[in-house]
Amino acid sequence: MQTKYDVIIIGGGPAGYSAATYCARAALSTLVLESYAPGGQMSTTDIIDNYPGFADGVGGYDLAMEMHKQSVRFGAVSTFDKVIFVDFAAQPKKVATQSGVIYEAGAVIVATGSSPKELGLDKEKALRGRGVSYCATCDGNFYRGKTVIIVGGGDTAAADAVLLSKICKKVYLVHRRDTLRATKAYLKPLESSKNVEFIWNSAVQNILGSEKVTGAELRNLKTGEVKTLTCDGIFAAIGNIPNTELFRDKMELDAKGYIIADEDTHTSVPGVFVAGDVRAKPLRQIVTAVSDGAVASLMVEEYLTAQQN
Repeated sequence: MQTKYDVIIIGGGPAGYSAATYCARAALSTLVLESYAPGGQMSTTDIIDNYPGFADGVGGYDLAMEMHKQSVRFGAVSTFDKVIFVDFAAQPKKVATQSGVIYEAGAVIVATGSSPKELGLDKEKALRGRGVSYCATCDGNFYRGKTVIIVGGGDTAAADAVLLSKICKKVYLVHRRDTLRATKAYLKPLESSKNVEFIWNSAVQNILGSEKVTGAELRNLKTGEVKTLTCDGIFAAIGNIPNTELFRDKMELDAKGYIIADEDTHTSVPGVFVAGDVRAKPLRQIVTAVSDGAVASLMVEEYLTAQQN
């Protein structure tokens, strides 16, 4: 079994497979290590409506498999094994997996993505993609002319409310406190939106619906009063968790745990690059992840060439 490669890519989402395709086409021996299945979060999304080139949308799993097959066609090796340890100080760099294999490579691309914080409610997982969403930019268009609930009080929730107020019939913004934590830039458009209603000091305690979301039970955290709202969708906007636990003492992270890198995807460690949602940046979408992967592959090629000279 081959264990030495020019480049190892940790993570098999859109960033990882984009990087793999470009690296393999550049004649670099390329290994993709993905914990479970191709696509990461993308594969759990029923329909992706905003990825260029698919006028009628595309299934997340279908797009993931196509990206995987494309990278393999150019020669990338894709292995499903969980990474449990990395040594980026070593040369070549070492990546150990749960199965006990230690891989080596001259360069590494980290593309482990991030995971949305869940509300922790019954039916949440079962109704994900059927009324429960974590990305208004991704899924908002499915709720055009409909009623939605947004849960959260930070910049993400406020930005989602502004976006959805332009296309939805009614937007309820549910927050545990009596004021938003969002920056003031969002307050004026929200306060002037006639179809946005704030529900303060409250939390969603139950999601209603069997095949799809039909509503939610809200509990007032001060009075204990419970009321039911009818809605078509629930957007959880309480933050994301970058998948960087492996790298906390290996490279520079920001206060939220995202990997700090320049626009050329260089991290604080020479020979280690980052692509996709795990990188500190303003927009996290499939299209930006794919772009990161392409840039990272070029930086890897330049780095390895320089190392040989």
